[in-house]
Amino acid sequence: MISSMTGFGRATAAAEGREITIELKSVNHRYLDLAFRMLRHIGFIEDALRQLLSEQLSRGHVDIFVNYRNTRTDARTVVIDEALMGAYLSAARKAAHQYELKDDITLSAAMRFPDVTDVIEAEEDRDAVAALAREAALRAVTALKRMRAGEGERLCNDLLNRVTTVEAIAAKIDVRAPFVVEEYRAKLNERIESMLGSVEVDRTRLATEVALFADKASINEELVRLASHVTEMRRVLGSDEAAGRRLDFIVQEMNREFNTIGSKANDAEITSLVISGKGEIEKIREQVQNIE
Repeated sequence: MISSMTGFGRATAAAEGREITIELKSVNHRYLDLAFRMLRHIGFIEDALRQLLSEQLSRGHVDIFVNYRNTRTDARTVVIDEALMGAYLSAARKAAHQYELKDDITLSAAMRFPDVTDVIEAEEDRDAVAALAREAALRAVTALKRMRAGEGERLCNDLLNRVTTVEAIAAKIDVRAPFVVEEYRAKLNERIESMLGSVEVDRTRLATEVALFADKASINEELVRLASHVTEMRRVLGSDEAAGRRLDFIVQEMNREFNTIGSKANDAEITSLVISGKGEIEKIREQVQNIE
C-alpha cells in the first residue's frame, strides 16, 4: 500500500540516567531531505540517525528534533575561575578601604560574580548515547510510517476513484471516435455537392480524402496507451513499493495522451471530454505529489 509523505512520530528511550526524545515531522519533498535539530555536544549521533532514517524512508522533508537529558551525577562539573574571583575580591577590598565600607562579601555572593563559575558538560559515553538515540529513532520512525501509511490509504482510495473517472472518459471518447470520420465524410460530400451541383463527383478521390482524414484523426493508439497507463497506475497503487516517482511519470504520460487526442480528434465533443480528462489528471497530479 502506498504511503503519504506527511506524518509525525515521537518516541523516548531512557537508560542509566540518560534520556533521549526524538520527534519526526515530515512533509512533501522530491527527495529524502533530513534536517536535524539537536544540542551541539551530542552532534556525533547525527550520522547514525541519518543512516537509520535513510534505510526506513525514501522521500520527504523530515525535521528531526532531538532532546537529550543526562541526570547522572557525573554529567556536569562546576569550575570556579579562581583568578577572576581573586580579582573581584581584591577590587572590592580596595573600594572598602578607600570609601570606609564594611566588607560583607560571603562565598555565595562571590560565586555570583559575572563569569566566575562555569558548568562543564562531561564527555559523553558516545556508544551509550548513540544506542539510545537509535532506539528512540526507530520507534519514532515506526510511528511516523504508521501515520504516513494511514494517510496513504486515503490518498490511494481517492486516486483509484479518479483513475476510474479517467477510464470512463476514455471510454466515451472511444465510442465517439468512429462517428467523427463518418460525419467528416458526410460534411465533405455535402460541401462538394453544394459547390458542384449536378457535376459527377470522383468517388475514388472522395474516399481517398476521407481515408487520409481518418488516418490523421485516428486516436486508437493513444486510447490503447491510455488504458495501459490506467492499468499500470492501479498496479502501482496496490503495490508496496515507493510509488511516488513512478506515479508522477505515469501521470505525465496520461496527460500526454490526452493532449495528443485533443490535437488529433478535430471534434467538439471529444475536445470537451479531453478537457474533463485533463482536469482529472491535474487533480491526480496534485495528490501524487503527496506520495512517498
